Amino acid sequence: MNHHDHGRRLSRREAIRRGALGAAALAAGGAAPRQTLAAPPKAPAKSVIQIWMWGGPSHLDTFDPKPEAGEAYHGPYDSPIATNVDGIRIGEKLPLLARHADKYAIIRSMTHGINAHETASYITQTGRAPGRLVYPCVGAVVSLLKGVAAGYQGVAPPYVVLTTPQGRFSEAGFLGPAYKPFATGGDPSRDVFAVEGIVARGMTDQRQRQRRQLLGDLDTLGPAVGDNAAFARFDANREEAYETIFGPARELFDLGGEDASLRDRYGRNWFGQSCLMARRLVESGVPYVTINYRGWDTHKQHFETMETKLPELDAGFATLLQDLADRDLLENTIVWWSGEFGRGPKIQWESPWNGGRSHHGRCFSAVLAGGGFSGGTVVGKSDARGIDVAERPVYPRDLIGSVYQRLGIDPEAKLPNPRNLDVRVMPADEEGAESGGRLTEIMS
Repeated sequence: MNHHDHGRRLSRREAIRRGALGAAALAAGGAAPRQTLAAPPKAPAKSVIQIWMWGGPSHLDTFDPKPEAGEAYHGPYDSPIATNVDGIRIGEKLPLLARHADKYAIIRSMTHGINAHETASYITQTGRAPGRLVYPCVGAVVSLLKGVAAGYQGVAPPYVVLTTPQGRFSEAGFLGPAYKPFATGGDPSRDVFAVEGIVARGMTDQRQRQRRQLLGDLDTLGPAVGDNAAFARFDANREEAYETIFGPARELFDLGGEDASLRDRYGRNWFGQSCLMARRLVESGVPYVTINYRGWDTHKQHFETMETKLPELDAGFATLLQDLADRDLLENTIVWWSGEFGRGPKIQWESPWNGGRSHHGRCFSAVLAGGGFSGGTVVGKSDARGIDVAERPVYPRDLIGSVYQRLGIDPEAKLPNPRNLDVRVMPADEEGAESGGRLTEIMS
């Protein structure tokens, strides 16, 4: 237990926020020193849904098609489709997203030049190159400044990952374990979404209650000892854990009450139902949700994989945008789609790749929707084959700084850290982080 927590009872929400969804005592050792932080000012955006394309999606097959580049680059996808915005075309396997281009901006000139997963992931999610400090990713910063500083009192933690952390780097960085994401585990497309610490796989509610009763019946030491502060804290945490199991958090993660036709539109698969779950989370007030969407590191048989993955992406992403709009949530929810890099524009047909695409950090695409970003626009331009940036380079620092601005997070705000260094939310120019400038062209 963090030394600041001794002598006071933790609320259920605080227990959940720290990811302590069991009956054990909370442990936040190694976290950065707590500071009193000013609440962020009012801003267009309240929440972020980050669709993290784990492994790196091909920009040519999604939001930056190159039919004129030749078969060596576009492969079988030589017929990009028009969207509902004049002049914008996207990949032919994304017909549903084509109907919603007015809701999102495409950035076709993302760049950082890194082809290693770990380093590229770190740069893309922190805006900084690796150095002496491990910086927190955007989700952890939002958890701090839109969670703790803003007095967040939601049912779920302020930073949720569906369903597995990346493992590429420490998301919380020097902020410490208190700001790590709550990773749900489980599979939201199953009949029962077995969320870690809330739903025990293969165990009914009746059995949970019976075990709770048995635990109470076997507790003869507690009543014999009487009034004891340590026992009281344990009992409080145990009751908070059971309140989590049977209370509002359980209801929040239960997709069973959603309209069946809506679930069908999202897609009855892991990604589609994760998008639906993300909408429920931001609707309940969660500031930051990441969907870690695996399967995009396609070194081999790329197009065979895309025949499954692209329709999944199309249905889940498009339905999420429409669902958020229908519920008047899109205007205050940023949807950020990106991977750590793109994939090699030139297809590797030779053995052993057999039609694969390699890592490509020189030029790739990202998408931003909602939260005050202007839809129906394209930022930047790649060259004729999608190899390099041709116009308006956008670096991770630029995109992240723009997201913070929409959230009302001051880029000059200090971040607490164990060494008490003067560390700011965004790097200063003299720190050497490359920048092409904030995305002012899509920030109305």
